[in-house]
Amino acid sequence: MRGPLLDFFRAARSAGLRISPAESIDAVRAVEVVGFDERERLRDTLGLVLAKTLEEKRQFESCFDLFFSRDSFRAEVPAGPDSSPPALPGQSGGESAGGGGGGALARMLLEGDQAGLAAVMERAAVAIGLSNITLFTQVNLFTRRILEQMGLQALEQEIARQGEAAGRLRQGRDWLRGQVRDFVQQNLQLFAEGENQQYRERRLQQTRLTAIDRRDHARMRLLVRAMARRLATQYGRNRKRERRGVLDTRRTLRRNMGWDAVPFLTVWKQERIEKPRLVVLCDVSGSVAALSQFLLLFLYSLNEALSGLRSFAFAGELIEVSNILEREPIERAIPAVLEKIGFGSSNYGNALADFERGWMQILDSRTTVIILGDGRGNRNDPRVEILKRMADRAKQIIWLNPEVRTVWGTGDSDMPRYAPHCRITAVCNTLQHLERIISDLLRDGA
Repeated sequence: MRGPLLDFFRAARSAGLRISPAESIDAVRAVEVVGFDERERLRDTLGLVLAKTLEEKRQFESCFDLFFSRDSFRAEVPAGPDSSPPALPGQSGGESAGGGGGGALARMLLEGDQAGLAAVMERAAVAIGLSNITLFTQVNLFTRRILEQMGLQALEQEIARQGEAAGRLRQGRDWLRGQVRDFVQQNLQLFAEGENQQYRERRLQQTRLTAIDRRDHARMRLLVRAMARRLATQYGRNRKRERRGVLDTRRTLRRNMGWDAVPFLTVWKQERIEKPRLVVLCDVSGSVAALSQFLLLFLYSLNEALSGLRSFAFAGELIEVSNILEREPIERAIPAVLEKIGFGSSNYGNALADFERGWMQILDSRTTVIILGDGRGNRNDPRVEILKRMADRAKQIIWLNPEVRTVWGTGDSDMPRYAPHCRITAVCNTLQHLERIISDLLRDGA
């Protein structure tokens, strides 16, 4: 009885349900009481044990209906004008039609034995490991393997033997191939949906943010928020880090009072890691506007892990956008920022001068400045001396550039002039880059 349940747990996890080992055990015990005979009772029992939220209940019902409807065909076996099946080689009239092999398969097709065909198909699927299907490109392969396991070769031989008289068998064979293919696609949806979703998400994380299709923006926003939640959970409080090799003598002696202060158990000194304070300057000119959207979304989703965040956007001039992003939902705030100041021609020198005039005083020894941009100022004065003064006041400056390093300094790029005043200069053009850089920033306490 537990075999189908284990497959169902796999399918439910693939559909997005969070099922722990303890919940799986509870479900097995509950089904041992109610059995499989009444589908509605089975559905209600498993739903009470496995689905915790309203969304999970919807996912559970959809997965349950799909999983437990696999044993039924979607259409009747096609019938010809002659309803009496001919005698098949190696099979007497009293032989059961529920077995495997080409003779049994032909007889079940001619008799329209849907229950027998479904049972043989299920056994064949188990024999070839259909539940291991992971990609849509494997549908034809698994379809062929199931048909071969059911006795397709012997069926083809029987069709060839009967010649023109085998019209009903040909029609039944073609119908069966379609039914098996539908069955395989159903299993793909059941067992591979979660893995395919993870594959698509991994591909999105590795794709250049400027190349993300507009259709994938909603999925990217979910990925950004999921990343931010993981990092906020991990780094969302002030932490302490042991300084291995630096002995805390006072606490060591106190801890070993039971052994007359003989230091059997050592205590090392710790340093406090506080939440970082960030100031973010985002270039929202046309060349990097897409990347800026994701950075702002990422950082504002991280506000649990940050003690203070001031955000600025610039193209030709610089403005603070913290209030806009705090007042509005992030989905409406970021387009509003881009509409207000984005998509123009960048002028880094002018933007740095605006920051020095209006906000230089917010920088101190605990502040990390993150600048996102390609460093291309359209041959305007880069005002490098202002960036040097910012570096002197702040703890560090981190520059995230969406361009590869090989083009830094080419054309109108001023990156080689800015880089000496930055503690970190890094290529950042994918979500994977962004997560790694911000994770390192939070882990080290900025």
